[in-house]
Amino acid sequence: MTQLKYRSIFTPASDVQRQENFADYWLFTQQHGGELLEADRDLAKKRERLAYFQNNPVRLHKPLADPEAFYRNYVKMVDDPKSLDRLTLLLCGIYKFARHEWVGIKGAWDVVPDMANSHSVEDKISRVHLAEEFCHWRLFDEMLKTCGLERVVWEPLTPFKEMIYEQFPKLPGVLMDTPAFVTELMGVSFYCHLYPLFDELLADEPEVRDRLKALLDEITIDEVAHVGQRRNFIGPLGIKIARYLVKPFYILFYQDIPEVGELFDVKQMIAHGEAFDFNQLPDYMVARSWIPSYCKVAV
Repeated sequence: MTQLKYRSIFTPASDVQRQENFADYWLFTQQHGGELLEADRDLAKKRERLAYFQNNPVRLHKPLADPEAFYRNYVKMVDDPKSLDRLTLLLCGIYKFARHEWVGIKGAWDVVPDMANSHSVEDKISRVHLAEEFCHWRLFDEMLKTCGLERVVWEPLTPFKEMIYEQFPKLPGVLMDTPAFVTELMGVSFYCHLYPLFDELLADEPEVRDRLKALLDEITIDEVAHVGQRRNFIGPLGIKIARYLVKPFYILFYQDIPEVGELFDVKQMIAHGEAFDFNQLPDYMVARSWIPSYCKVAV
């Protein structure tokens, strides 16, 4: 029987282990993203990578059958989702997921101390984390352009939802850290389910399929590290609560993205989150990411 390399993300960790892992993660993230370009909400290495994709564009050889169906539904679903082709559903779902992320990080950016006023490793990590999320938003936008969607506008959510996202980062850590961890876990579950769908829906567009996977890799590798990093903020009680929050959080979030229910088995996505342990990730992804030491099986 093959020895598993990693333990559950819900593995308990002592305060000492968590502090050691904050220091280790800070070293990782400085090397991983490069210099923080705070005025631009960007990171030097991430900017270079996006520039490569933009300077070497890949586009669909066969355009979407009905691009206007995307533009009619990408902000809010107005058609019967069952009437849309699966690629259009997928692109609408990607936009809606990324839009929630974009709104959330905009609200947090003005609350989290800037680097000049970040006096703890945790604050510094949080600032760079948000910059990475802005980089992800740009990569998602490039995904849509790769599929010929050049007229995408990043719209705000409803005033009530915008208010929730603005207030959430102001909560004390004891209230914020556990749900923040679950949302990162939800992101990784969503991204892992996108890869096989790219294979299915873009089998006749291999260049676009491979480009979308390459763009998604840049996001997923960061998000895998974010899952470990956000878990590191949580103590013994919080991590027990987190496991119970996975199901209601996934269900609540995906109710706002009807495309997900059409494309994926949400129960399977929930099971993926509840059982997440890094073992199902490809080696190349793990090699570029970060995993807490207490989630690694000692050899």
